[in-house]
Amino acid sequence: MRTADFNFDLPPALIAQHPAARRDASRLLVLDRSQNKTQHRLFPDLLEYLKPGDVLVLNNSRVIPARLRGTNAKTGGQFEILLLEENAKNDWWAMMKPGKRARVGTKIEINAPNSERGDIVATVVATNAEGHRRLEFSNTGNIANDLEAIGEIPLPPYIRRDPATPVGDKEDHERYQTVYAKPHGSVAAPTAGLHFTSVLLEKIRALDVEICFVTLHVGLGTFAPVKAGSLAEHVMHEERFEISDTSASAVNAAKREGRRVIAVGTTSIRVLESAASSRNEIAAGSGRTRIFIHPPYEFRIVDALVTNFHLPCSTLLMLVSAFATPGETHGRERILSAYAEAVRERYRFFSYGDAMLML
Repeated sequence: MRTADFNFDLPPALIAQHPAARRDASRLLVLDRSQNKTQHRLFPDLLEYLKPGDVLVLNNSRVIPARLRGTNAKTGGQFEILLLEENAKNDWWAMMKPGKRARVGTKIEINAPNSERGDIVATVVATNAEGHRRLEFSNTGNIANDLEAIGEIPLPPYIRRDPATPVGDKEDHERYQTVYAKPHGSVAAPTAGLHFTSVLLEKIRALDVEICFVTLHVGLGTFAPVKAGSLAEHVMHEERFEISDTSASAVNAAKREGRRVIAVGTTSIRVLESAASSRNEIAAGSGRTRIFIHPPYEFRIVDALVTNFHLPCSTLLMLVSAFATPGETHGRERILSAYAEAVRERYRFFSYGDAMLML
């Protein structure tokens, strides 16, 4: 299939720039895959579609304040740093702007206004084929512990903010994070989970729905458009995941007993399908995945999906297209039709936007 087949027109006004007034105040487009019918609901109406015995799987990775700003110690030039993955203490891969000026050996002073030790220094020690820089941090015990004080929430580029907004903008620090986020490690939010409140989760549990968590630390590549002309040429980014014994047991019991497994977000699907065996079971443990789900794909674990609306030509749009008609190739048409309906109905798109339930 061609990457261009997954393009669609979206009025810029429909790209959500701020979250809804309340987490669960967003809209919910319900797509019944068996009948190819849609309904327009509100997110709390999700309760009406859940059944006793369902297992709801959420990604509990926590977004880190991964965007840093610094100054070239020699020339005074300005850099923007986006931390991508920690290799070891004070050793990170990062994306940098402007990248060409970040040569090996470059030292960047990162402003740390509350530090008694002065500026933290990042030294470029290596580059890779993707153009990312490996940074070693000094004048800090552990840069990971300083991020809350000096870092910024790494909002996607389609969310516009005034550059003069102070670091630690309250709205984004609170709302670009799920209420159940725990292990630190993501540089982008698992956005389908942003709609859930603690109260809504308790109502779900009261329906005798089992809630369990997996962890996938979301990388920057999750939201990047596919640049290759065909899907077969695309090299998927790699992300770290972890599944607890408790979550694996809950999912496996549901599969054995014919109960539904409902994934919240494409990241949860990627974890579950990456860990799936030929017996339609998952194994507990940690690992790394490059799974690229696109039509046609036969899902082994997930029966229903809560997801947001995704970017044109993105791997996430390809994943939900595969889920629209598992094992077949025409899910793209079904999803693009649903998206066109969402545009007509003025749904809000992308990270801070509305949601879709695929049954």
